[in-house]
Amino acid sequence: MSQSSLQTINPLTEEKIKFYPHMSDADAMAVVEASHTAFLDWRMKSLADRAKVIAAIGEELRNSKEEFAKLMTDEVGKLLKDSRDEVDLCAAICDYTAKIGPDALADDERDVANGKGYVTHSPIGVVYGIQPWNFPAYQAVRYSIASLMAGNGVLLKHAEACTGSGLFLRDLYERAGLPKGLFGVLLISHDQSNKIIEDERVRGVTLTGSDKAGRAVAAKAAELVKKTVLELGSNDAYLVLDDADLELAVETCVQGRLYNNGQTCVNAKRFIVTEKNYDAFVTAYAEKFGAIRMGDPSDDTTQLGPMVTKKQRDELHKQVEDSIGKGARLVVGGEIPANTGWFYPATVLADVEPGQPAYDDEMFGPAASIIRAKDDEDAMRIANDSRYGLGGGIFSKDIEKARKLAATWFDTGMVFINSFDVAYPTMPFGGVKTSGYGREHGPEGLKEFVNIKSIRIG
Repeated sequence: MSQSSLQTINPLTEEKIKFYPHMSDADAMAVVEASHTAFLDWRMKSLADRAKVIAAIGEELRNSKEEFAKLMTDEVGKLLKDSRDEVDLCAAICDYTAKIGPDALADDERDVANGKGYVTHSPIGVVYGIQPWNFPAYQAVRYSIASLMAGNGVLLKHAEACTGSGLFLRDLYERAGLPKGLFGVLLISHDQSNKIIEDERVRGVTLTGSDKAGRAVAAKAAELVKKTVLELGSNDAYLVLDDADLELAVETCVQGRLYNNGQTCVNAKRFIVTEKNYDAFVTAYAEKFGAIRMGDPSDDTTQLGPMVTKKQRDELHKQVEDSIGKGARLVVGGEIPANTGWFYPATVLADVEPGQPAYDDEMFGPAASIIRAKDDEDAMRIANDSRYGLGGGIFSKDIEKARKLAATWFDTGMVFINSFDVAYPTMPFGGVKTSGYGREHGPEGLKEFVNIKSIRIG
């Protein structure tokens, strides 16, 4: 049993923000019991009554936006404007869930012979979420709000870097009227986390993180035959086809790579450009990356803030150097600045090929991989040449062709045509292959952790 502390550190100043003692095993189990006990009452609430609380949480998020946004920026280095947008997205998720939840989760009458049939979407119990630091509010909101709407209890083990944000969200939920204890935050170690998964009161587990972490958690849950939802990152490919609007493609792909300081599972990461557009794309893209302003994430003029930790920054730099050593061409960036703060410059690697980390792996930071394709068909082949499959994009003036490629050929969970986005409440979010399984958002996400129960009346 560890008595060590979690600590949060400001990535801009490299100064410690706060220490949080690890919970003892007994304290952690008390949080589980509190969530389970509150669940026993919460599950009996009507869908309409749950929706009212969810809507109130959305309103409280808006009321607390500035305070929450500043905390997230201090903890993980997000641009302040991105932190504000994150809170707005979380509030929109609450609005959407409160609006469609009662109908989406309502009993469904079915035709059966000699009687009546009903399908209910019943709560299952306590759902345990293990979440990363890159979206301190959104990562926790997107699974917890759906689970709460379904009538479940919720537990959160947040990343150490944003411990304060997890606790802030718990308090915010309770201020908005969620029963005390129903949403519990666990300040625990990885070893203790396995004990939470083993607890019989915990009926489902969801994780966002690396594919390595996903394999470990899924294996543990599978031993106990517990439902899991996994979102495990990606190296999303954005295709610039022969007939693409090159100016739009460059502008959008710059935004897509640098959003959230380049530390997003669904960032645009690999840019697969046909021979026709390749040289012009590399030149224009590198010019825009070379002009990106790094600095204080609270400054409105800053375009790129620091990475979350020195370790993350150093791992990215090693991937860049390894890729160059194996033949990639450094066009812009690639050098760690000498100033305080865990900064990494907007970096462009061209002529990226298989066998290089920039091609094969996820680079979690502001480094772009540009890959040459012979033609449109070759571009799609390269896009699918990945163990990942979370998101991706297609740039083409022929929308119907792009839509057909997206629907039929692109082996990924989400596709953006002539655009970049992160998430939207109405659209399911999730991937295939080693990017995980299961969906969040939309009606699909509301039903991941429910007992779809058949009731037949003779």
